[in-house]
Amino acid sequence: MFTPLDPPIETLTTGVVVVGAGAAGLATALNLAPCQVVVLAHGPAATGWAQGGIAAATGPDDSPAFHAADTTAAGAGLVDPLVAALVTAAGPDCIDWLQSAGVTFDRGTDGRPARGLEAAHGRARILHAGGDATGRAILAALTARAAAAPHIRRLDNAEATALLTDARGRIAGIIVDLTGRRLMIRTPAVVLATGGIGGLYAQSTNPPGATGRGLALAARIGARLRDLEFVQFHPTAMDLGGDPMPLASEAIRGAGAVLIDGAGRPVMAGTPGGDLAPRDVVARQVAATIDAGDRVFLDARAAIGPGFAERFPTAAAACRTAGIDPASQPIPVAPAAHYHMGGIAVDLAGRTGIPGLWAAGEVAATGLHGANRLASNSLLEALVCGGWVARDILSTSPDARAPVIRQAFRTRRAGTGEGAVAIGRLRAAMSRQAGVLRDAAGLDQLISLAAAIEADPHLPAAIADRALVCRLIAEAARNRPDSIGAHQRADATPLALRERRHVPA
Repeated sequence: MFTPLDPPIETLTTGVVVVGAGAAGLATALNLAPCQVVVLAHGPAATGWAQGGIAAATGPDDSPAFHAADTTAAGAGLVDPLVAALVTAAGPDCIDWLQSAGVTFDRGTDGRPARGLEAAHGRARILHAGGDATGRAILAALTARAAAAPHIRRLDNAEATALLTDARGRIAGIIVDLTGRRLMIRTPAVVLATGGIGGLYAQSTNPPGATGRGLALAARIGARLRDLEFVQFHPTAMDLGGDPMPLASEAIRGAGAVLIDGAGRPVMAGTPGGDLAPRDVVARQVAATIDAGDRVFLDARAAIGPGFAERFPTAAAACRTAGIDPASQPIPVAPAAHYHMGGIAVDLAGRTGIPGLWAAGEVAATGLHGANRLASNSLLEALVCGGWVARDILSTSPDARAPVIRQAFRTRRAGTGEGAVAIGRLRAAMSRQAGVLRDAAGLDQLISLAAAIEADPHLPAAIADRALVCRLIAEAARNRPDSIGAHQRADATPLALRERRHVPA
């Protein structure tokens, strides 16, 4: 399985390497000044796909304590209360930092940033930019700031393929593929900010590159992972035949839109919280309706009507492409893999337990989200924790001296030509057997399939990494027999036997 690494074409030495150019990666890199940083950008960042907004307690009737309480309630008993308190307390300052970085939030009639309501929030605290283009606006502003920062060097089309360590197990470098060229970067500090795992599923709202590569990189050098079974399925991905599926933001329901079945009956009637119940609750109800042979639609006609395109331009454009006018027609929706609450286990400073390796954003398991993420907390976590990671790295005084690498390896050979069938099989199996509802028999089948693909010596390393992450997610789900939050077992143990614990991978 392992072969000696071929000599890289190029070598580079730097103080810090940040793997990922989304919100978490750019926040980390910007806050690392004056340390020299190389940012690796592989493909479109999931940050740019975030439509819902960013949650922060900025209203006169709100407080970080209220925000933390909502976060804890949504997480089904597995949120770390200290993490929730500290991240939500940092929310208002985070909004100020974004505005100073050039983000223009949508304004209300009073001239202040408008605050919207989303599922499971007790206060209207969601800030938006460009309607449902918040992620795109934040990413554009931070990307521009990073481009102008003299301490940051960005490498595009750069795929991290292996982390390198020294004889004491400390980070010593990273191997990068640059569209056919190989680069070895010697560095004492690496930050993984690679995003999520939605691309492992056949139905997903994530960009195709969201395949858990950061999890695989960390796992292969012994980093601890946890809570991998907690995959959030967004209940209102637009079922328009796209891959990935366009998102009908939570904010649309926050503005009054309702879920209906094919006969026009309310899907969430009788459920506490109704259409604004926590995402896991809504996703299960939507999935159950579809599994019963019906369809589910998001009906914004009465609540939003002709103003839909102005308030939600991204969703409106996707509907228009499919020939749907949401002002006069309901939008077909279905659950899709959206966000991963699990990841690399980190502390408040983003430290992974491997000296020299940090993680931030969706790839990290900070304890903020527990078993079910509160809507619009992901951008907040990525930005706040990215800043904390940078502060911790600077306190260690990283330098650009070339570390001594113990030995470098790469898995199998490069290439993608043989992987399309394997990827298709994995994605279908993940959606079918590790989706909204799981059971032991299906998870066992998924584990066997993923293990076989992972062990196939003829497949490229990138496919093996996909299979590794699929297997670890399935094993974590198999090892939690109870139903909690986003992890729901059809064969769950009785309610009284639920365990409020974290499952390591």
